[in-house]
Amino acid sequence: MKVIVVGIIEENGKYLLVQEAQKKCYKKWNFPAGHLDFNESLEEGAIREIKEETGCDVELDGICYIANRILENDLFVMIVFNAKLIKETIKFDKEEILNVKWFDYDEIVSKMDSQLRGDYVRTAVINQKKNLIASMDIVNILKD
Repeated sequence: MKVIVVGIIEENGKYLLVQEAQKKCYKKWNFPAGHLDFNESLEEGAIREIKEETGCDVELDGICYIANRILENDLFVMIVFNAKLIKETIKFDKEEILNVKWFDYDEIVSKMDSQLRGDYVRTAVINQKKNLIASMDIVNILKD
């Protein structure tokens, strides 16, 4: 099983997405995301992945979406955190990420079907916009 930690960064009605460089999802737009490292908390992993893929500093204040998928004979659990932007410094590894860009809500929800990495991107943005954000307390329960 692999755990994927993800961050939604919203600022002034726009959402920060990364354009993937990986072959299996080349040029698809996604939230900054990645695998949780061994001995890393969910929050630490999400903050690290956001920093690595965007250069931005964030703090997490809730969860917008949780899902599981079976891909390539492996189970993936995805936790999408709501992230508050602390410092915007766009910087990324061009071998992992092609571009980092702000998008309007309407653009993501209604115009980017084939350009998104998966339906979860749209669903998580809708949840965030509707303020369907679970408390970070749930993460503390998972630690116990």
